[in-house]
Amino acid sequence: MEWHCGELFPRVSFVVTNLRATPQAVVEFYNRRGTAEQWIKEGKYALHWTRLSCHRFVANQVRLALFVLAYNLGNFLRRLALPESIRHWSLRSIQVKLIKIGAKVVHHARQVIFQMAEVAISKELFEQILEGIWALAPGAG
Repeated sequence: MEWHCGELFPRVSFVVTNLRATPQAVVEFYNRRGTAEQWIKEGKYALHWTRLSCHRFVANQVRLALFVLAYNLGNFLRRLALPESIRHWSLRSIQVKLIKIGAKVVHHARQVIFQMAEVAISKELFEQILEGIWALAPGAG
């Protein structure tokens, strides 16, 4: 039973299971399972890893492995390189707000400038992201 602030009635739910464990262990097990299903859903929507349209099994296997690699790379970068304020973003949000955004790259003698619209993220946030990625680069100092 859950009682949330501002709600008139409590939420009553039941877990019917054949697991032989304490009630706390059963709830923890199903909470972990729900978390795993959220990760699977994130992969489906961000990477479309359910689109295995090749005619051969081996080709689909390789394609799925590439999707999983992309998911792990995105999750790795989210956890280690992104600022704390946006680490909670889903991979889909990161994809739409950071990757699938148009930009003009201007090369000068001493610097490279990204000219982007500040619709999705601010200049300061983009600088924090680049600093986080730069800190992960080998030999960065």
